[in-house]
Amino acid sequence: MSDGLVGLVAHDEKKDEMVDWAVMHRSTLARFGIVATGTTGGRVLEACPELNITRLKSGPLGGDQQIGALIAEGRIKALIFFVDPLTAQPHDVDVKALMRVALVYDIPIALNPATAEMVIAGLRAEG
Repeated sequence: MSDGLVGLVAHDEKKDEMVDWAVMHRSTLARFGIVATGTTGGRVLEACPELNITRLKSGPLGGDQQIGALIAEGRIKALIFFVDPLTAQPHDVDVKALMRVALVYDIPIALNPATAEMVIAGLRAEG
């Protein structure tokens, strides 16, 4: 396994998309430790039981903040966060804080499958 973790987060309406994406990229993801918010991590682990996934709390219960703390500690090397732009999120403040910390610490953050493809290609190229 490579140094660093990959964070996985998906809003409720994007969880199926995240699972499909993780299945498609399971061989690359298997090279990393993964931290994920609770439900997202559970869904991905069910589809890809070979992945090393640490499930944190669900986003609204502090999971976004837990991932943000790992970013601040320098432990996360990339964040894949499938955002639902069409549904209001009751924990929007936490979502914005997570994106802000990813920007401050200059880690790659993918907010949709198109950018996730670019991030995973970069991780794959690390060898």
